Amino acid sequence: MTNGGLPPYYFRVKDNGALVFRVDAENRQRRLELNQIATININNGLVKPQGDTELTEADEDAIADWMVARTAELAARDIDDILRAVDHLNLTAHWVQSRATDAQLDAVTDRLLLAMHDLRTVLVKKRADRVLKD
Repeated sequence: MTNGGLPPYYFRVKDNGALVFRVDAENRQRRLELNQIATININNGLVKPQGDTELTEADEDAIADWMVARTAELAARDIDDILRAVDHLNLTAHWVQSRATDAQLDAVTDRLLLAMHDLRTVLVKKRADRVLKD
């Protein structure tokens, strides 16, 4: 870390990647400046320098490290989201069994059954594909 304990780069996350900034706190005005140097598309791995910026080897290394870490973070979030969905299904089953009124059940039953049927169909197909592959 440089710049008085600040990291040398800041990554502003967006839907499909990030904007990359060099952090500058060592200027004459002693103000913190973020200078955009690149745009990253995490989906296709594209790194596009900003304007006339030529990325240094240190820039490219920092960007590559961030992309690896971000990809791992997003993958972990995906699994966490699915595990939370399992919890919600369990909570929903308990709600249906213990508290739901007839009107509430009428409002959600068809949508829940269709979503669960769709999920079950996809899961069974994927499991069969894996079994046949092995």
